[in-house]
Amino acid sequence: MAQSKAEYSTPDCLAPAAIEAKTEAAGVTKANLPTSKAFMLAMFAGAFISFGGLFFTVFLSDPTLGWGAQRFVGGLAFCLGLVLVLICGAELFTGNSLMVCALKSKKITLAQMLKAWVVVWIGNFAGALFVVFLVYMAAIYKLNGEAVANTMVSVAAGKVSIDAVTIFFRGILCNIFVCLAVWIGTAGRTVVDKVVGILLPIAAFVACGFEHCVANMYFLTMGAVMHACGYGADVAGADALNAAGLALNLSVATLGNIVGGALIVALGYWFIYANREA
Repeated sequence: MAQSKAEYSTPDCLAPAAIEAKTEAAGVTKANLPTSKAFMLAMFAGAFISFGGLFFTVFLSDPTLGWGAQRFVGGLAFCLGLVLVLICGAELFTGNSLMVCALKSKKITLAQMLKAWVVVWIGNFAGALFVVFLVYMAAIYKLNGEAVANTMVSVAAGKVSIDAVTIFFRGILCNIFVCLAVWIGTAGRTVVDKVVGILLPIAAFVACGFEHCVANMYFLTMGAVMHACGYGADVAGADALNAAGLALNLSVATLGNIVGGALIVALGYWFIYANREA
């Protein structure tokens, strides 16, 4: 029997209301993942974002490009991380801020969401640390006459040398961009849709120097390791690459990321498309 036109799949991306509904469904799935699987998926995400960070750092080690071109193309290189997360499947803490949509629709509990966030945050950190180990053992830092090692220290030092208020607001901006990129990726129906859709938001947040807690798990740890190995001795702020500096940046960036993703993007779109009382 012939199919009606309504039964055929369409190449059009999802409409915003459908994206919100799909985000809620994804939140329910995330909240009900077994802890062991959630942790492993989070490790993959931490590793994928670290791969993007590595790509960005290697590219940034080319001094022949102008500052603007270097930041923009480096930002595009960093997109590798979220492309891998969205297409290959992984649990990323910043993207999981969108679980608030499912929470507000009472499809998951606050306890479920917070547990998922904690497991994924720790898993992301574990994945980032594993990539730091791999990069160190593979001696990637020796590329370009060891310029990559100095860039690793410079990037990390730039993040720990700014004050907490600045980190917080850069964290808010960061996860607005990241969650909008995930929102676009959710709308896409093909790999091409998803990849092309996330390029500009992610490249923008990287080029602007916003603070992403998962990316910083890699950047700060890698920079600290390189500094401990004697690189970047003349880099301003490198002395702050210690446990206290890393803890401050990661904790404040995490809070900013939650505000940007959960309270602005997720709650905003939930109110517009799912709130039946307004």
